[in-house]
Amino acid sequence: MNESSSVTAPCPTACDTACAVRGFFTALAIGLLGGLVGLGGAEFRLPVLVGLFGLATLQAVIANKALSLLVVGVAIVARLHAVPLAVLLPHWPVVLNLLAGSLLGAWWAAGWAMRLPRKTLDGVLLVLLILLACTMAAEQVFGLRALPNLAQILSPWGHAALGIAAGLVIGLFAAVMGVAGGELLIPTIVLLWGLELKLAGSLSLLVSLPTMIVGFARYRESAAFAVLRTHRALLLSMAAGSLLGALLGGLLLGVVPTDGLGLLLALILAVSAWKVFRHRRST
Repeated sequence: MNESSSVTAPCPTACDTACAVRGFFTALAIGLLGGLVGLGGAEFRLPVLVGLFGLATLQAVIANKALSLLVVGVAIVARLHAVPLAVLLPHWPVVLNLLAGSLLGAWWAAGWAMRLPRKTLDGVLLVLLILLACTMAAEQVFGLRALPNLAQILSPWGHAALGIAAGLVIGLFAAVMGVAGGELLIPTIVLLWGLELKLAGSLSLLVSLPTMIVGFARYRESAAFAVLRTHRALLLSMAAGSLLGALLGGLLLGVVPTDGLGLLLALILAVSAWKVFRHRRST
């Protein structure tokens, strides 16, 4: 396969102790803040992997995907006490409906991202991250409510087609950015199916895991996949920090005031994306 220039940017090939410690505490902070507002933090890790640790863009996407897979896998198990399988199983049509689009979107988008020149991929990520920041801000300002009378407006086939289309778009986002896609999946499940937020969060994880596995499998065709070996120490330290941060964030939820935190994180995401990927496009 013809490798894009996404993998040719200068990138450190080893991580010393200081680098691993920095990775741990950076991921810890991201996981903690994300956990307080119900996010996995992958969208914040991506600019950090590129801007702070110097990974080439496609390498950062693949590394982010690997970390997201780990976090989602643990989150699925951790949430079973709050939303058991007996509650999730009746809603399997929602998961399958979204997967019908997201798996295709993830497979195609990963192949597309591997063919893009680095500057083009940087531009795509800049746009997607800013769109994601705007979505996060809109959720904080307007809240989430189911669309009224959707079942009366659309036929069952029309509703299913809308779910597939939404899954396709979410799969594209998730594969190109290396994220789980929960920031888009949860609002989609609430809006289209009218499910409550906690249930929507667990169902989103069941969609995210196979979607990420498909994108991850496609990325194995790229030379940039070697980042998982060449930067093992950094990624292991970030994995530990991400999991600990998410755990602490969940424990502190309801204890630490979070008013306005979602808006602040949306602003941080937009600014960091602009500074990292806009700068790289100009170099």
